Amino acid sequence: MVQNIDAAVFQRMMIHAHAAINAQKQPINDLNVFPVPDGDTGTNMTLTIGAAATEMRKKHCDTVGQAAGGTASALLRGARGNSGVILSLLFRGFAKAIKEKETMDGRDLAIALDFGVAAAYKAVMKPAEGTILTVSRLAAARAAGHAREDSSFEGVLEAAIQEGQEALAHTIDQNPVLKKAGVVDAGGKGFLVILQGMLDEVRGLPMPEVTGEGETPADKADFESVNVEDITFAFDTVFIVRKFKEDTDLEPFRTYLNSIGDSLVIGEDDEAFKVHVHTNTPGSALNEAQKYGTLELAKIENMRTQAEDLAAGRHVQSTDDLEDIEAELERGSHAAPVHAAPEKKFGYVAVCAGAGLEAVFKDLGVDGLVGGGQTMNPSTQDILKAIDATPAETVYVLPNNKNIIMAAQQTIPLCEDKKVVVLPTKTVPQGISAMLCADPDADEADNTAAMTEGFSHVRTSEITYAARDSDFDGFAIHQGDYLALEEHQLFGTDQDLSAMLDRLAHSESHQGAEFISIFYGEDVTEEQAQEAEKIFTAACPNAEVTLLSGGQPVYYYMISAE
Repeated sequence: MVQNIDAAVFQRMMIHAHAAINAQKQPINDLNVFPVPDGDTGTNMTLTIGAAATEMRKKHCDTVGQAAGGTASALLRGARGNSGVILSLLFRGFAKAIKEKETMDGRDLAIALDFGVAAAYKAVMKPAEGTILTVSRLAAARAAGHAREDSSFEGVLEAAIQEGQEALAHTIDQNPVLKKAGVVDAGGKGFLVILQGMLDEVRGLPMPEVTGEGETPADKADFESVNVEDITFAFDTVFIVRKFKEDTDLEPFRTYLNSIGDSLVIGEDDEAFKVHVHTNTPGSALNEAQKYGTLELAKIENMRTQAEDLAAGRHVQSTDDLEDIEAELERGSHAAPVHAAPEKKFGYVAVCAGAGLEAVFKDLGVDGLVGGGQTMNPSTQDILKAIDATPAETVYVLPNNKNIIMAAQQTIPLCEDKKVVVLPTKTVPQGISAMLCADPDADEADNTAAMTEGFSHVRTSEITYAARDSDFDGFAIHQGDYLALEEHQLFGTDQDLSAMLDRLAHSESHQGAEFISIFYGEDVTEEQAQEAEKIFTAACPNAEVTLLSGGQPVYYYMISAE
């Protein structure tokens, strides 16, 4: 029996664990019916542990504590889906237990497994029996008992797996959804496959190869037995946020997410946190998250359509399909090079969403466009790519959303061969006004001053809708209400969109304006937009009113007043 392991062995164990679950990915997908039948648990756990394997291949660790810490950090950022986030939490607690250890024996392993279980249970709002939590808890308990008799690393890990297998077999009777589909828990199965891969590495067994062969039909869930109507919350939403400060209290956020969804799991380290939640309003979850940090990455999938595809035997659409499409488009595109050499004095990058708004910015001389806006914030890396592709000595960035300004500012020290100037535009109309004032012949200071002066006088109003009942600044808001915002503050609500537009047109900011631009969104027809134009023209006879197709999501109208 192997008594203890060092950092090098631990690193190889993670690589072997990834190979093991990668070989079993599809059979695990075929078990996946809880908490929703979306058939992706094997894929999510494979991608999650794959992030750790990648990190361990390129990193040299001197102690087992360093290796476990690097693994936990990679898992958090690479976690996919509910099962992936829980897996990252199990290893997060695991890493904390052996942080100061140079090597690791069976007693250390037992304590680490116990710490991992505690971290996972603490993060899951409503733990359910018959899941990966049950399997990991019973496996850790058996490890602790075995360690009192045998302190070898190999022996304790073997005992944990044996107990885990028994616990896994019982999950079919602990969860009515699993019992109806005739399968054991997919997450618990994946966790044991990972532990077995780790044990196989300790024993010197070769890594498995993916053969494409599945398990017997008895090990595949009856997806037709699961009703799509039983899925209360449609969108599987996963995102990662970089904290504003290390000691951020996430309990209020946890409470909020639990009020708009279920299957909530939050994993965190000192710098970031990752959320998995099932909800009908993913945009609300992302907006609320930005009170606690900067959004770095998000994935949203419709579980109802995925369940229908599984029941019909069709390919299940997921965000992984988007990656393939993007790669294909990139191979066939003729976009600007990644690092464009400076060919002119000034260049411009703008963040916006909607074909009409993109066309406006292009017409005004913007070099690079980054998709983003409310509920869809781009990362610093996304903005940096657009800056690198801009052939200018100085690149102006227009975030056009208050939640994107910080991500844009982080590009400044990252860009080595160009100067980056971030103008803190909080709305798209502000960005457009800034571009109208850009002067290619001015020096940098004068150009910056002119653009800043240009957008500082713009007041922006927006009309959207309420996805749920809520309270906003003392206003009772009901689901389906139209909401009007002025400078991001609630102006009013109404059940009638025309009435809301008329009230907004008679507001002080529009009555005193000389120029009013109305950008209508993707959910507004041209005829409806023309009616809005008539309302503003009648209410604001002293202003020049312009109607433009913005094509923006979320907002029916964005209206600028100058």
